[in-house]
Amino acid sequence: MSSGQEKPLVAKPQLSPTCPGHGLAGISESSSPQAQSRHLTAQMQSSLQPLCLSLEKLHQVKNRMLEAMERGLNRRTHAQATVRMLPTFIRATPDGTERGEFLVLELGDTHLRVLLMELSGDTCQTVTVKDRCFPVPDAIAQGPGEKLFAFMATCLCEFLDVLHTRRTDFQLGFSFPFTCKQTRLDQSYLISWSKRFKCPGVEGRDVVELLQNAINKQDRYHIEVIAVVNDTTGTMMSCDAGAGPCEVGLVVDAGTNSCFMAEARHVEVVEESEGRMGVVTEWGSFGDKGALNDVLSPYDQKVDQASLNPGEQRFEKMISGLYLGEIVRHILTELFSGRTTPARLPKGSVETQDILKITDEQVGLAAVRRVLQALGLEASDQDCFSMQQVCSAVCIRAAGLCAAGLAAILSHMCRNRELSRLKTSVAVDGAVFRDHAKFSQTLQQLVKQLAPECDITLVQSEDGSGKGIAMVTAVASRLAAQRLQVNQTLAQLQLSPDALGKVQALLRWEMELGLKKETHAMSSVRMLPTYICATPNGSERGDFLALDLGGTNFRVLLVQVGSREQGGVQIVSEVYSIPPHVAQGPGSQLFDHIVECIADFQTKQGMMGQTLPLGFTFSFPCRQNSLDQGILLSWTKGFNASDCVGQDVVKLLREAVKRKNHFALDVVAIVNDTVGTMMSCGMTTAGVRSASLWARAPTPATWRSCGTWAPCRGRRGRCASTWSGGRSATTAAWTRSSPPSTCRWTRPR
Repeated sequence: MSSGQEKPLVAKPQLSPTCPGHGLAGISESSSPQAQSRHLTAQMQSSLQPLCLSLEKLHQVKNRMLEAMERGLNRRTHAQATVRMLPTFIRATPDGTERGEFLVLELGDTHLRVLLMELSGDTCQTVTVKDRCFPVPDAIAQGPGEKLFAFMATCLCEFLDVLHTRRTDFQLGFSFPFTCKQTRLDQSYLISWSKRFKCPGVEGRDVVELLQNAINKQDRYHIEVIAVVNDTTGTMMSCDAGAGPCEVGLVVDAGTNSCFMAEARHVEVVEESEGRMGVVTEWGSFGDKGALNDVLSPYDQKVDQASLNPGEQRFEKMISGLYLGEIVRHILTELFSGRTTPARLPKGSVETQDILKITDEQVGLAAVRRVLQALGLEASDQDCFSMQQVCSAVCIRAAGLCAAGLAAILSHMCRNRELSRLKTSVAVDGAVFRDHAKFSQTLQQLVKQLAPECDITLVQSEDGSGKGIAMVTAVASRLAAQRLQVNQTLAQLQLSPDALGKVQALLRWEMELGLKKETHAMSSVRMLPTYICATPNGSERGDFLALDLGGTNFRVLLVQVGSREQGGVQIVSEVYSIPPHVAQGPGSQLFDHIVECIADFQTKQGMMGQTLPLGFTFSFPCRQNSLDQGILLSWTKGFNASDCVGQDVVKLLREAVKRKNHFALDVVAIVNDTVGTMMSCGMTTAGVRSASLWARAPTPATWRSCGTWAPCRGRRGRCASTWSGGRSATTAAWTRSSPPSTCRWTRPR
């Protein structure tokens, strides 16, 4: 879909073999049983028809989910996406080595669960759990945000008090099951509340900071919140590592959500591009812009209008346990019209737990009778059977929609990993899945039909999401300890602004000493003149050779400089190695080797017999007396060839050419690599005045006024200087325009 708006398809009436079509108890007690059955069978079909979804329709929902996921991953469309695809900054699933004792705080729809979990870290990865649940009153769930976090901190301390632990220092993982923008593993900003929570003053704020502040105010334990994790991510991370790769998490509880390990390069909202990144889909809001309009039933509309967030979380309101009971209630009100009223079936009178029991084939009918009697209805056998059919239809539709979303995730993973088949486990948690066998069976069957290229195993989460959150916390703790150790090691290398200022002043002083004739010899900063007095102006044309010597490799280049229309600068090069015995042997051997490399390059390029201007990048401290004369002051970077220090390296190169008697060589200039770097920028950028090269050794170059420079005093213009030293290819940019070596380039100041 090309637009950023979700486009619903036109609704078409359809029948599905999965839809119940059985009779419902009569409205009129005087009707004959046959007429009553026929009448109510039609009524049942009419009432349940909006819940029937064909396989074709589920394929359409899957494809729309895929499109919504792509919009959530795309940097340009992320802000407008209904499926947010939020990064978790979790880069890998557990490998079974995680160990230690950690606190976990799980905020659920109705309860807050506090856990102390010990991970063994051995091959079996046993987990010891101590936990306690605290009910979350409506006054807390919908009161001021500060009270919610204070409540959580109080429960946390009460839990530790009962344990009578001697420890006072703990690390904590926080499960926060709401839509958040996570910027770090320990930083997460709430985007919006859902389910029954609506605490003002929290949206847009970092929930880790709010919880940490509330814990600190208790002033009883030193608890550090080091990771915030969505409950769905915790579910995925809780899967036993021995069961094979588990890279998808699914929660179908009071709310619903999913997560998976995405290819990091496709998560455009973060800078990571290597490996994988855990992503929480936040698919509960899928359909908020109309993508599910042709799937929504009149009962869904009534549930939405009566919710705390009308128009939002449309997908979640069709699947999750918080709303399934309400959907059933609205259907019953319609079916039992004349025998009951909405007042006799008030909001909340049918709970999801009742639905899960009713759909059980073994005890379902007995459960129906108890529920209907509790609602004040005289329940016949037909009534009980009819309600069981209603609950089954609602749950099957929820499983179908959930399967369409899960199939979209699996197909996305398979395609982006360029696999012909994807094999993975899906960790699932939540009462709707756990307590409803028909839901889990339908989910697995439909996923196979909707994503036939994927082999999946649904694995029920161990210990809920708590174990997974403990896993994340364990990894975060280990990384934090490593980070602290690294920071402590590197602290010795950190310099304060005052120290940097002193270094700057000392360096400036040494530079001034290096520029003065009287103190030049004693300066540690040499400030060596290069006799380059102008940058390229763009008019340079022709073919040139360039040499680059400065490390364990030696490079020979053919540089062809043309106009922009002619293709600009074209470079052909080859790298030759310099063995240690050559770099540290006799100087004649080193320069003979260089000439042999040049001859080999020219032969390969069909250039033998040609004489081209040559620029020589020589990345060692030299005292230049002219543009084509450089006296080597000392070797660096592992070189120590004998009989070279104090000699003109251009002369040594020319002598090697004569010894080899291969070709004529026109050495026009010798350049330090840093000067070459500056000149390469000068080709395209006006006003370049300095350069610094840090690849092998720090050697900056800069322009100086000739009048302030003792070696060039009395001359007009500017001249480039190096402290003791880019790239050889760039020397060709100005060798073509260079005057005879007895002259110096100048330009007016």
